[in-house]
Amino acid sequence: MLYSVPYEYIKKKVDVKVTDTTIEIFYNHNRIASHRRRKGRPGQYSTVTEHMPEDHQKYLEWNSDRFRKWAERIGINTYTVVNAILTSKRVEQQTYRSCMGLLKLAEKYSDALLEAACKKALSYTSSPSYKSIKNILVTGSVKPESETTESMTTHKAHGITRGADYYRR
Repeated sequence: MLYSVPYEYIKKKVDVKVTDTTIEIFYNHNRIASHRRRKGRPGQYSTVTEHMPEDHQKYLEWNSDRFRKWAERIGINTYTVVNAILTSKRVEQQTYRSCMGLLKLAEKYSDALLEAACKKALSYTSSPSYKSIKNILVTGSVKPESETTESMTTHKAHGITRGADYYRR
C-alpha cells in the first residue's frame, strides 16, 4: 500500500511509524499524516483529499465514465484515444488531467478537428498521448473529415498529388 502525505512534503525525507492498525508520517518530529492501515494489493493507493493540491482536487468529481461519454459525443476516434489514455496507467485517476486537456482542445480547435487529429494519431499508434494529439493540431496537419474527403475527391479527379497549400510553404 502507498499512503499520501500533504503535497508540500513531496520529495522531503520523512519518518514513518507503522503499527498493526496505523501508519503515521512525521517530518522534523511533527506528525504530518496518519492513515488507518489498510490491507490491499501491492501498489494500491490510500489518498486523503486534503493532501492533494487544490488544482488536483477538482478532478475528483470526474470519473472514467464521464470522460468517455464526453469523448463519445465528439466522435469514435476521440473516444478511442480517451479510452487508451484512461487505461494507460495503473492508477486511472493519474490520467484525468490528460483526458481533460485532450477534450478541452475541442474548445480551441473544434470537435471536427479534434476528431481528425485523433484519427491521424491512431493511424500511427494504438495508444496516442495528449501531447501527440496537441502537436497534430498545433502544426495544422489535419483538416476536418468533410474537408479532407472533398479535397481528396477533387485532387484524384484531376490527378493532383499535392494541393496548392503544399506549394505556399
